[in-house]
Amino acid sequence: MSAHAHHHHHAKESAALWSVLASGLLAAGKFAVGLFSGSLALLSEAAHSLADTVSTIVTWLAVRWSGKPADEDHQYGHGKIESVAALIETGVLFALALGVLAQAGRRLFFSAPQTPQVTPLVLGVVLISIAIDINRIRVLRRVAQATGSQALAADALHFTSDLAGSVTVLLGLLAARLGFVYGDTVAALCVAGFIGVAGWQLGRRTLDTLLDAAPTGRTQRLRELALKAPGVVAVESVRVRSDGSKVFGEMVLAVSRALTLIEVSALKERVCSHIASEFPDTELIITAQPRVLDSETVRERVLLSGQRHHLPLHHVTVQEVSGTLSISFDMEVDGKATLAEAHTSAEEFKRILREEFGSATEVEPHMEPLDAAPLSGKDADPALVERIAEELQRGAEHSMLIREIHDVRVRTTAAGWVVNYHCRALGHLTIEAVHRDMDAIEHSVRCLCPEIVRIVGHADVHGEQG
Repeated sequence: MSAHAHHHHHAKESAALWSVLASGLLAAGKFAVGLFSGSLALLSEAAHSLADTVSTIVTWLAVRWSGKPADEDHQYGHGKIESVAALIETGVLFALALGVLAQAGRRLFFSAPQTPQVTPLVLGVVLISIAIDINRIRVLRRVAQATGSQALAADALHFTSDLAGSVTVLLGLLAARLGFVYGDTVAALCVAGFIGVAGWQLGRRTLDTLLDAAPTGRTQRLRELALKAPGVVAVESVRVRSDGSKVFGEMVLAVSRALTLIEVSALKERVCSHIASEFPDTELIITAQPRVLDSETVRERVLLSGQRHHLPLHHVTVQEVSGTLSISFDMEVDGKATLAEAHTSAEEFKRILREEFGSATEVEPHMEPLDAAPLSGKDADPALVERIAEELQRGAEHSMLIREIHDVRVRTTAAGWVVNYHCRALGHLTIEAVHRDMDAIEHSVRCLCPEIVRIVGHADVHGEQG
């Protein structure tokens, strides 16, 4: 448990424990002066406070249990224990309201009017209970709001109904003292009404939680926060539910299928960060679904298809010829594969692209050998390196664009020689023009040195160090 969560749990447990003590004190005081005065309203309030004491004990136990970490059998934690406690408290409130109504009805319709003894002691106990109720309501609401505890929110409702009941009892006693013989009985009926309303409010909210109702407005706000993250194309679905002080849920995002797994993971982290900044109590499982975007070019779609089928592609050329789409590309295949095997792979990929772009699409793959295994090599003899450097420089002298052949490296391998070199060209030249001249140089060198299996050249901007 984090330090923040531990602090919240300690605050909830402390508030619940003090509520038990306050409820017990109120119940004892009201019951004593209720018997002394004979006030039905005061006895009803004493019973209400006694019920609150039992409920707050249940709340205290629930808060202790709900703070247990998740385990193998309760993978979302134990937060719903608080909801069960609140449901029990709801039943107690309704039972108490019905009992008070029955007793008040008997006194009102089937018994002679009874006037309670209203002494300064009785009034003093009622006023003290009002002060305690106000204090507990303020503390419980603050802690419940800070921690998201439903059980403490239920306790705050109990003390609110207690406060309303105590004020009503005070008014009823004062009315009885002034000569209104039914003042105490009417006050008892009002107390029953307060208890019933509190039970209804608490029960409705608790059932929403137990039935996995989404917090009001939360789903729409989560959608808005997710859409703020760059890269999110749409929010396909959001489902959330409350579980004690936490909100759990699932979110499905639509993202470009061109994103890599690393980019998708980073995107989901950004969405979680946006949500946590506003709703730290919410934990979402986010799933990303790839989507074809209208902005994808034909070339991008061809390369993506190659990636999905583990086929290295390069030099993709796309043409529109008399209304027909023509696609050509270099496709690297295992150099040790037979022509028949490579041809089968090429034909299968042609079929895949025609499914993507239409059966009339012209697809022309050029197969190139790929040696997937790393080549074991060693630096060539300096005389050989010098000879190849001279051939590269001689080729560059016939070019109008390529200058300063340098950093020539030659490695000998079992397959042949591998050559790497750098050259320079003016920065304003196009890649197409530079590549064309470098190809010509490399072709001339390979004709003179057939042992070369690979030449890799890199063009630096003229005037900069390569």
